[in-house]
Amino acid sequence: MSRITRRESIAALAAVALQAAPPAYPVDLVERHDESVSRMLQAQVTDPASPCRGGTPDTFGLHHAGTAAGMIESLAASFLCPQSKHHQQRELLESIRLASGFLERIQLPSGNINLLSTNFNSPPDTGFVSFPIANAIRMAQLHQHLELAAIPANFLRKAGAALAVGGVHTPNHRWVISEALAMIDEVLPDPRYQRRIAQWLAEGIDIDSDGQYTERSTSIYNTVVNRALTVLAIKLNRPELLEAVRRNLDAMQYLLHANGEVVTEISRRQDRNERGDLTNYWMPLRYLAIRDNNGRYATMANIAAVRGASLAALMIYPGLNQPLPAGSPLPDNFVKEFPVSQTVRWRRGATSATLSLAPGARIFSLHKGEAAIQAVRFASSFFGKGQFIPQRSEKIPGGWRLTQVLDGPYFQPFDPPRKITAANYDATRQERKQSEVCHLQQTVEVTESNGRFSLTFDSRGTDGVPLAVEISFRAEGTLDCPAVLNKTYAAYRAGGSTITFGPGNLPVPHTWTQIRGSEPELPGKSVYITGLTPFRHTLTFE
Repeated sequence: MSRITRRESIAALAAVALQAAPPAYPVDLVERHDESVSRMLQAQVTDPASPCRGGTPDTFGLHHAGTAAGMIESLAASFLCPQSKHHQQRELLESIRLASGFLERIQLPSGNINLLSTNFNSPPDTGFVSFPIANAIRMAQLHQHLELAAIPANFLRKAGAALAVGGVHTPNHRWVISEALAMIDEVLPDPRYQRRIAQWLAEGIDIDSDGQYTERSTSIYNTVVNRALTVLAIKLNRPELLEAVRRNLDAMQYLLHANGEVVTEISRRQDRNERGDLTNYWMPLRYLAIRDNNGRYATMANIAAVRGASLAALMIYPGLNQPLPAGSPLPDNFVKEFPVSQTVRWRRGATSATLSLAPGARIFSLHKGEAAIQAVRFASSFFGKGQFIPQRSEKIPGGWRLTQVLDGPYFQPFDPPRKITAANYDATRQERKQSEVCHLQQTVEVTESNGRFSLTFDSRGTDGVPLAVEISFRAEGTLDCPAVLNKTYAAYRAGGSTITFGPGNLPVPHTWTQIRGSEPELPGKSVYITGLTPFRHTLTFE
């Protein structure tokens, strides 16, 4: 008689528990999930003659592996959930077969898939696609539904073999692949998977003293890494992996605007300066709120749950179904510096501001409820290189000063003469003697007092240089001034909130806003304060 493994014993006990007392999942979550499944069923290609049968087209007519995999997970959850209106509907099984068949047809001989938007023969994207499929099989195993568990198993087995040898090209991919292998190993065990996970984990977790992972991607890849480490901690019984997750979640408490948006100015990835929220932090937040009895995590988890709660996760991880502890208030009155990412954050209730000390044109942003200044920038026409990019920063009473120093030389002929060609002109330019050298020093001082922010712009050295300060607002709000501020104070209104700003530089010196050498105007609505050097002007925002 063969021995029952610990893994099989746990699975059997879980299945018995499910049969004895099926968990009651949130009614609104199940209803939203069912609505999503109904839309998926309508969108799936079912034409037997179509090479994309089983897939779902995007707006460009492309059929992605990730969409089919997500459909398999969602349909499996509805099929197995007793509260779902789709519970035990055979139609869902047939749609799962179609989606699985589509995935098997587009799976490469290597076992990988292509991410049509950018990555091909991609192990990391195979990992992302494996998550929902492994979840579907796990749910089926827990409910002892062998037919469902078998449908996508062939794809997942081949994917696992690819992930056991596949490489990465961004830091988070290591943890994506490790998470996928842990999930696959749970449903289709293979000793290669644990060996490969151990190789990646041996590198250590890449989290800095600011509580940020290498990519600092607050709305995308932070969430990817946090989930991966949480899943690995659970499935490998490695609770020490949760420490990095805690550090990141603690940091994120200071990177939230009052309306729940996250600060993305520090990101090194595609979400930089884009809108983001806590949605995809839900699973680690809820898990650690319950495990640690952490009220702040509970508050954040409730914010994330609005769009991030997952029926499949609740069905797979019983611990997530336990009640959350009582929520605790999040920090909303602070000044906090993040030295590694060179960022300063202020919260004063509904007002939230971010100052970037790092080299970059967007130096300041401000949120007040739904009203948002997405960037303040500063540029002069000094030799076409006067876009203000801070070269150094220093603390001053009540705030910070950012400084840029520029030179604009002219060049003398070589003496004695040298042969200069098109090929060597640029390389030899700095060897020439300089003359008529122009200088410009530009500073921005940012200070705050009780939620009122003052930005003082100073540009001096060479006289008569045109310049413009740009204040970029989101498109959906309304302004009560023209593009060049021609009055003392103006207001921007959005969603019932108002940001007052000014004064303008009166009388308006000029109306040139797209300064030569400056970065293009940002999308949205921009207001400018213009001037000529020597220039010193203080703007306030409240």
